[in-house]
Amino acid sequence: MSKWAAIASVFALLALTGCNTVQGLGKDIEKGGEAIQKAAK
Repeated sequence: MSKWAAIASVFALLALTGCNTVQGLGKDIEKGGEAIQKAAK
């Protein structure tokens, strides 16, 4: 496994562990998108 694939895997695991569910991950992504939209305005 390449170094970058290992790093990406670690970040993915941390993200999934942080929100515990796929639904929670969706909500986290949605909140991130909203923050980007507010910053753009």
